[in-house]
Amino acid sequence: MQKEDYKVYEDKMKKSIESVAADFASVRAGRANASVLDRITVDYYGTQTPIQQIASIASPDPRSLVIQPWDASALKSIEKAIQNSDLGINPQNDGKSLRLSFPQLTEERRKELVKQIRKYAESGKVAVRNIRRDAMEAFKKSEKAAEITEDDLKQAEKDLQKMTDDSCKKLDEMLASKEKELMAV
Repeated sequence: MQKEDYKVYEDKMKKSIESVAADFASVRAGRANASVLDRITVDYYGTQTPIQQIASIASPDPRSLVIQPWDASALKSIEKAIQNSDLGINPQNDGKSLRLSFPQLTEERRKELVKQIRKYAESGKVAVRNIRRDAMEAFKKSEKAAEITEDDLKQAEKDLQKMTDDSCKKLDEMLASKEKELMAV
């Protein structure tokens, strides 16, 4: 078996890990972080547009974000999108910009966020396992078609399992790090 045979599946597993990392970044940990707005889209002239594409986002202090749209007519729709999101923050509108104040997280909210990131990590592991399953099906088809030998299939199974284990371990490390960050007062 060549390295190229595994490369596709290895890349898919890396993308799953990157996706979970992006999900983790969007979970706020008490500090203001512009990435919490990454998944929020605004109805801008009939098109769902990410906030970053229609406004500048600044963090004047550790507990707040200021969103200043380039088009003043988008202010109301940005405000509505943030209110409808799962952020749990009500923006203050001063007519030119929106200010998001991030309150100190309560113990209860921290525990909710930890549950949320555990779900993200678990969905990432499921995705990695699905990639392994798909890869094994592809290798089994190759063996049935006599393109690879039974020994190659066994080796592929071992290699895929190692890639899967490494990916799951990486996800667990990321989860532990994010949990520690969330639970720190």
